Amino acid sequence: MNIKETPLKDAYIIEPRVFEDERGYFFESYNENNLKNTPLEEYNWVQENESQSVKGVLRGLHFQKGPYSQAKWVRVIEGEVFDVAVDLRRSSPTFGQSFGLVLSGLDKNQFLIPRGFAHGFLVLSEKATFSYKCDNFYSPEHDSGIIYNDDSLNINWPEINSEIILSNKDAQLSTFKDAFKF
Repeated sequence: MNIKETPLKDAYIIEPRVFEDERGYFFESYNENNLKNTPLEEYNWVQENESQSVKGVLRGLHFQKGPYSQAKWVRVIEGEVFDVAVDLRRSSPTFGQSFGLVLSGLDKNQFLIPRGFAHGFLVLSEKATFSYKCDNFYSPEHDSGIIYNDDSLNINWPEINSEIILSNKDAQLSTFKDAFKF
């Protein structure tokens, strides 16, 4: 496993070792022992979620407020997404900045997003199966988010040659200016 820094403080790309042959592939998507003495060892994952979405679905930018804030360890099982994190931590040197990358079921790379970040993704393939671990339990009362196309975030969402599909909730999220900050 290779852990790479991103332009956002405390957010990391995880590149697993994938073993492939004529039968298919094998890799450890998570092994606590491999995290010792790395920046990822402090996390205690308590919940894992999976979603499947069709091309053009944009989920996010979501986060949990206060005591229910969540770090996420995300990956794509099948398909391809453009995944984005936004630093909402006022004390961070990367406060207000965003970072996006393509995650794919083919390369198996993963993305660790710490607490205090908003997160979202856009499905680029015909469908995508997305999985993520959380280090805190979901609380509907603490759920929040930022509208994906807020100009002040300068997120360069890829063109997908189809309409973006949002949930009613995601279409009504607040701007970065008005959003909760950590």
